[in-house]
Amino acid sequence: MKFSTKAIHVGQNADPTTGATIPPIHLSTTYTQAGLGQHKGFEYSRAQNPTRQMLETCLASLEDAHFALAFSSGCAAAAAVIQLLKSGDHVVATSEVYGGSYRLFELVLKNNGINFSWVHGHSVDDFAAAFTPHTKLLWIETPTNPLMTLLDIKKLAQLAKSRGALLAVDNTFATPYFQSPLVLGADLVVHSTTKYIGGHSDVIGGALMLNDQSVRDQLYFIQKSVGAVPSPFDCWLTLRGVKTLALRMEQHTKSATRIAQWLTEQPQIERVYFPGLASHTGHALATQQMRGFSGMVSFVLRGGRPAVEKFVTGLQLFSLAESLGGVESLCCYPTLMTHAAVPPAEREKIGIVDGLLRLSVGIEDTDDLVEDLARALSRAS
Repeated sequence: MKFSTKAIHVGQNADPTTGATIPPIHLSTTYTQAGLGQHKGFEYSRAQNPTRQMLETCLASLEDAHFALAFSSGCAAAAAVIQLLKSGDHVVATSEVYGGSYRLFELVLKNNGINFSWVHGHSVDDFAAAFTPHTKLLWIETPTNPLMTLLDIKKLAQLAKSRGALLAVDNTFATPYFQSPLVLGADLVVHSTTKYIGGHSDVIGGALMLNDQSVRDQLYFIQKSVGAVPSPFDCWLTLRGVKTLALRMEQHTKSATRIAQWLTEQPQIERVYFPGLASHTGHALATQQMRGFSGMVSFVLRGGRPAVEKFVTGLQLFSLAESLGGVESLCCYPTLMTHAAVPPAEREKIGIVDGLLRLSVGIEDTDDLVEDLARALSRAS
C-alpha cells in the first residue's frame, strides 16, 4: 500500500456499528467492563482511547514503524524519550535544534540529573568526540531548525549502535512523506504533529515512532503514567490533516524550491538555506536520504534587525508567526521567537544571526507568495 493510500485508510475503517465512513470521535473517559478484567482493550482514556489508537496506527504505517505513540505536543514526546534515561546518563545532541527542545533539555530535564553535550559540528567524527561511557542517546534533527543543515542518519545510526546508544531523529521538517529515519537505522522518530502532519495550524500534538517492542513498552508506560496525551478531538483533527499530507507536501516543496531560487537572485539577501539548492552544503546528502526537500526556507537579510523590522511589516500573505507546516505561509524571526531561549552566545555559534528569517512556505499560489516577498524586500531596501 502506497503512502497516500495509507494516510487515508490505515487505522480508519468504517464504523462497524453505523457504517460511518469517517470513524467517530470517542470522547468517553472510561469504559464499561463485562466483569473483573473483562474489557475490550480499553479501560481509561489516559491509557487507551479508540480515536488515539486510530491515529497511532496510521502514523506508524506512514513512518514504516511497528509502533507509534501520540502525545499532547512535540515537546511532550521529546520529554518522554529523555525519561527513558536515569540520573547520570548522558545525551549527545546537535546544537541546531528547535529552541523549545533546547529549553526542555537544558533548562528542565537537566535538573533531573541528565547531562547534555551540544555538538556544533556536522560530521560523524564531531558527534563521536562528544560520546562518553555514560552516553545513552544521540538526538538530532535533519534538516535542522532553522539553518536546514543535513546530518547523515545512516552513519549516525551506526555510530550510536556501536556505542550502545539510541538514535532519535526529529523528523518534523522532512515529514514521513520525504524521509524515513527508521529505514536508515534510527531507533526513534520524533514529530511535532502540530506542524506538517496536522497541517492546518489548529491542533497541538506530538508523536513517537519506533520498532523495538521493549522500548515501546517503556514509552507506553511513560505515556500512560505522565498522561501527556492528546484529546480524542485533537487525534481526530490530526487524522483529518494526515489524509492530505502527500498532496500538501508536494505543493510545499514545489513553492519552496522556486522561492529559494528566487531569493538567491535578490541583492538584499546575503545567504539562503534550502537543501533543494545545488549550492546547499548538504544538497548531495539530501538527495540520498530524502525524497523531497519540504517547505522550509531560511535566509539572511542584509542590514540586520532594522532591515528585518521593515521587511516583516511589508508582508501581507506571509504571517509573522511562530510554528510551521500549515497550509498558510509564515515568516519567523528565530532570534526573538523560536530560539529566544537559546543564549545569544550559543545562537552566534550556531549561526542564528540578527538578519536570519525562516519561512514556512504554504500552499497558496506560488506567484502570489513571490510577489509578497518582493513587496516586503522593496520596503526593507
